[in-house]
Amino acid sequence: MELINGFSLRNLRGDVFGGLTAAVVALPLALAFGVASGAGPIAGLYGAIFVGFFAAVFGGTPAQVSGPTGPMTVVMAAVVMEFAHDPLLAFTVVMMGGAIQIALGALRLGRYITYVPFSVISGFMSGIGVIIIVLQLAPLFGHPGSKEGVVAALASLGAVIGQPQWPALALGLVTLAIVIFMPGPWRRWLPPPLAALLIGTPLALAFFPDAPVIGAIPRGVPEPILPTLSVAALPSMLKSAVILAVLGSIDSLLTSLIADDVTRTQHKSDRELVGQGIGNIVAGLFGGIPGAGATMRTVINVRAGGRTPISGALHALVLLALVLGLAPLAEGIPLAVLAAILLKVGWDIIDWDYLRRLRRAPHSGVFVMFTVLLLTVLVDLVTAVGVGIIMKSLISARQLSSHQLDQLRISASDDPAHLAEEERALLRGADGRILLLHFSGPFSFCSAKDLVRRLSSTGFDYPVVVFDFGNVPMVDTSVAMAINDTVAMAAEDGGDVIVSGLGGQAAELLVRFGALDPVPSENRHETRLDALRQATALVAAKDDGAAAEPA
Repeated sequence: MELINGFSLRNLRGDVFGGLTAAVVALPLALAFGVASGAGPIAGLYGAIFVGFFAAVFGGTPAQVSGPTGPMTVVMAAVVMEFAHDPLLAFTVVMMGGAIQIALGALRLGRYITYVPFSVISGFMSGIGVIIIVLQLAPLFGHPGSKEGVVAALASLGAVIGQPQWPALALGLVTLAIVIFMPGPWRRWLPPPLAALLIGTPLALAFFPDAPVIGAIPRGVPEPILPTLSVAALPSMLKSAVILAVLGSIDSLLTSLIADDVTRTQHKSDRELVGQGIGNIVAGLFGGIPGAGATMRTVINVRAGGRTPISGALHALVLLALVLGLAPLAEGIPLAVLAAILLKVGWDIIDWDYLRRLRRAPHSGVFVMFTVLLLTVLVDLVTAVGVGIIMKSLISARQLSSHQLDQLRISASDDPAHLAEEERALLRGADGRILLLHFSGPFSFCSAKDLVRRLSSTGFDYPVVVFDFGNVPMVDTSVAMAINDTVAMAAEDGGDVIVSGLGGQAAELLVRFGALDPVPSENRHETRLDALRQATALVAAKDDGAAAEPA
């Protein structure tokens, strides 16, 4: 296995330009995410540097650029607030989240991360966008950001909006206008967030010196932070670490899919999780906030020519150089400018594409999406995603149950839809004394109870009952138990039970599980035709026996 996935010097010029462009875009966002997380602007920069470098070197998506993202920042803000009494615990949580990501990759679970239903992803992403907007309104209006979470921020919105600090608000509105209305051709050469910093900061120095600014930023290379554990806080730390790991994995792998689409390549999901995990461990070790694959920065990198990990690693090294040399200049950046940049980020995170399709979307999916959105904003992300997945699973199970039961065909005389001519002739010749139950398609736990109910209502008052599993590729334990019950019921009703289609994997599971134990070995066949021939012979034998009985 190659040490660095996708490493090549053949695209060096494009990778250099892509890395430089991505760094220019990442600088204001890293500062803004650091401030929004509560850990400080330097923590945002450290997160961009360490996650960006190590995820590029050890990850599985060559053109991906990683760093702090909106979803990860929202979770980190909650972690920082919860462990405000001991900030070392917060950064330990970041390291634990990275370790969990490495474990997910080592266990080859990367492909399953993206199995989260779209309505759930849409709901929590939109919820995160709403949280970012709500939390950044106070800094936009010149007030300190809420330290008690989004619910407290919502409760204080009236006072915040009613008492604006006009210098900060003016700067924020100018910045917001820049990031929203900047002409398209200009965006190719100067990213709107950077333009906002370059215009907003000198504007504040010249006309609004009283507007709150970032303040002192530590200089130099950070010192390592040793992991710290607290027995009392360990359950909460584990919960937060799992949230960071799962959210960061989903965020990164979704961005990997976008990178694949743009570059016409295929990422390695498990390796990507390992790379992201290493990056987050190192970020936590040096006091940086967690990160993930960043969609906007990745797309900008690709469009600028980046194709290999060189671009992502270079973007991190450029940020490191900026931290070492330009930290004093960043200290004068107004908080309202950063808030305006994040307001646009929050707005873009909301899944407007899905919201525009609400009238055409299934009502069940819309209900799940809004439930997850509200729980994300008002409760927490783990509860929101957990409830959303359970709701969607139950809805899907009900839909699958109906579909699977539709594949069950019950024939007693003739059925031209799925029988061959000889099979139909055998059924017709039996004159309705053979019941054929033809199962088709996969059957899972969601249809087990309804399957038993439907077969029970059919009744087994026939001389011979044939169960055909020839077109069943998959069954699970619940269905195997349901089939065992129905086979036993058919046998108890006095008729002969015959089984066909025993050449496939599903039938092998039924035999291995013991679901067909009530059926004698001579009544088991690989083909439906052989089963119907035996059924016809049994019916004829019963007729002969009845005719031979004395009057």
